Amino acid sequence: MNKQLRAIAWFEEVGRDDVPLAGGKGANLGELTRAQIPVPPGFIVTSEVYFHFLAERKLGGKIQKFLESLDPQDGEGLAKTALRIKQLISTATMPPEVAEQIKQAYRKLDGGLVAVRSSATAEDLPEASFAGQQRTFLNVQGEDEVVAAVKGCWASLFEPRAIFYRALYGFDHLKVGIAVPVQKMVQSDVSGVIFTVEPMTNDTSKIVIEAAYGLGEAVVAGEITPDLYLINKDELIILEKRIVKQEWQIVRNVASRGGEQTNVRVPVPTFAKTEQKITDVDIIALANLAKTIEDLYQFPQDIEWAKERGKFYVVQTRPVTTLKTTEMVEAGVKGEVILSGLAASPGMAAGPVKIVYQAAEIDKVKDGDVLVAEMTTPDFVPAMKRAAAIVTNRGGRTCHAAIVSRELGIPCIVGTGESITILKEEQEITVDGSTGKVYKGKVLKEKIEVPSYTKQRLRTKTKVYVNLAEPELAAAVAARDVDGVGLLRSEFMVAHIGEHPRYMLEKGRGGVFVDKLARGLVTFASAFAPRPVVYRTTDFKTNEYRNLKGGEGYEEIEENPMLGYRGCSRYVKEPDAFGLEIKAIKKVRENFANLWVMIPFVHTVKEMVEVKAVLESEGLVSSADFKLWMMAEVPSNIILRDKFIDVGIDGISIGSNDLTQLILGIDRDNPKLAEEFDERDEAVLWALEQIIGTARERGITSSICGQAPSVYPELTEKLVGWGITSVSVSPDMIERTREIIAKAEEKLAIHTSAF
Repeated sequence: MNKQLRAIAWFEEVGRDDVPLAGGKGANLGELTRAQIPVPPGFIVTSEVYFHFLAERKLGGKIQKFLESLDPQDGEGLAKTALRIKQLISTATMPPEVAEQIKQAYRKLDGGLVAVRSSATAEDLPEASFAGQQRTFLNVQGEDEVVAAVKGCWASLFEPRAIFYRALYGFDHLKVGIAVPVQKMVQSDVSGVIFTVEPMTNDTSKIVIEAAYGLGEAVVAGEITPDLYLINKDELIILEKRIVKQEWQIVRNVASRGGEQTNVRVPVPTFAKTEQKITDVDIIALANLAKTIEDLYQFPQDIEWAKERGKFYVVQTRPVTTLKTTEMVEAGVKGEVILSGLAASPGMAAGPVKIVYQAAEIDKVKDGDVLVAEMTTPDFVPAMKRAAAIVTNRGGRTCHAAIVSRELGIPCIVGTGESITILKEEQEITVDGSTGKVYKGKVLKEKIEVPSYTKQRLRTKTKVYVNLAEPELAAAVAARDVDGVGLLRSEFMVAHIGEHPRYMLEKGRGGVFVDKLARGLVTFASAFAPRPVVYRTTDFKTNEYRNLKGGEGYEEIEENPMLGYRGCSRYVKEPDAFGLEIKAIKKVRENFANLWVMIPFVHTVKEMVEVKAVLESEGLVSSADFKLWMMAEVPSNIILRDKFIDVGIDGISIGSNDLTQLILGIDRDNPKLAEEFDERDEAVLWALEQIIGTARERGITSSICGQAPSVYPELTEKLVGWGITSVSVSPDMIERTREIIAKAEEKLAIHTSAF
């Protein structure tokens, strides 16, 4: 072996400037050790050894040949190439002198259980984070086993995702090296992640800590929802705590033999399931430790930590690379709060109050007014578009007012219970849709500038779609980084037409309905072409249809319209009205083949069979450029998922709003039950996992178009982990969701490669 070759470096011998030698992870572990941050002791098998191995075994040319003709966008070809390269590395013999140095270092570490981690020389940099694309081996014991794990890390430099990312960001595959940190294994009682910046809003004054029982891989992989603690960074005061029930944890399998120590899931003791995972004292101690690390790097950090037998350890830190570019963010507000409700759509606006008791009064709302109502319906939309903000008495965060406000990008507060009583006509108020507070008079937030950081341009395997309904927004939203429309709602367009479709048929004006609806559809299809636009056929409820001109003659008064005559049932029983929609769709598809169809609120398999037959009789047959999706929002869709797929649909899109409502038996518009309405409930998560898993197994696409992914980032991570093919969100969440998905896909790479 070359005498100049540095094979082993102990943590205390390297620092942040040694990335070429120790890789990003190894360099950071060394920097932390030097700064006397509590890090489990260990050593690094340097990148020089990896390059020596390639040269000694003459592998570079062979690897280059495999990669020359590779198209990274070809998923199947990428997987095959990655497998060939990994096999090439795995079957090559490690130079004996290198293996001996690794064994000597392991003995010096006193043997025992260790974690063997990959540390690429292009990861954990402020401008590019490729962490999580290579393998980590936990609970490794024995000299030969450690040597084998090191070689396993080398091979994982050519995991499909790692190859794809290097190609995407222009890194030379053979110039990116890999070092391998080997450190004492921490059998954590509790573990988690710390962000020294609030990652969703980029608020640098906050620290976010996540905590869960057991080994940290369950948190990193997004398999469980951890506790979340929000801390004021300057004063080290706990601002908020979200305690989550934890049913199971990952621990070392002490019963395993033969040097192979595997991890297992075990139940969390009953008494601890609903407890706070760490004490308030521990929370402050961790926050203080995180501040020290951020001060060391002078840059926001993403830190992994573990607690074993009462002692905290930092097992990894990396820069946060998804921060936004310089922008103005909102500081605190000082003013008299006169009303509170549920924060439904972020932002802040001031204006005079206009109380609207019924749709016939919407003309009183002028540009810049604050619309106040019991609740909005689709026929309120023209006034909502003029309003500066919206406040309602009733509703939860998935009600009509909340969804439409988010789409329009205006502040909204719902579920106040007494807005119509407390607020007075023409009263000047300020609405803070981010906090759910209404202030007396005109109170604006002071703008402050935050530091500038580089934001990566992200690409994800999981597509990001958008929920839309208003034609005027189509062009602006289409110009953003979005893969298509996952939910095009018809309600705005039909409300704009203003007349009940059957009334128009009776008056001999069915053709007018078709032309007007087609014009609206063309606006979306042309703006997004060739990206798909998935049109959900009309899902008006009887009370909403009654508000259209002529509607009273066709719609009965129902006690519970939410569970009444709507969706697919209408198409089966009223084929003449459904025929108008079909004609409009066909008219648009003559020029725009990117318009697809999605059927909502399907009660039974028989209904779906009948509707599919109607569409096919009109020439709308599944093909390369026409897809038929079904909304999965009724429990029967989950229970009989295989039978629904057998009908011949091309995809499903989960309507998480109605699905949660029907599984939990909770009116999603009832403010008294708002806290209980939660898509993260165990029963709802089970349903989501079942339908997504079955769709994946059956080879059809799966998506979600309810508001849940726009509200709960941790749910989006779970969806990606289960294999969902797309996530459709409100326009204000497009970029944030792309970031969440990118991070989740990185976590998934860690999880799938580690087992």
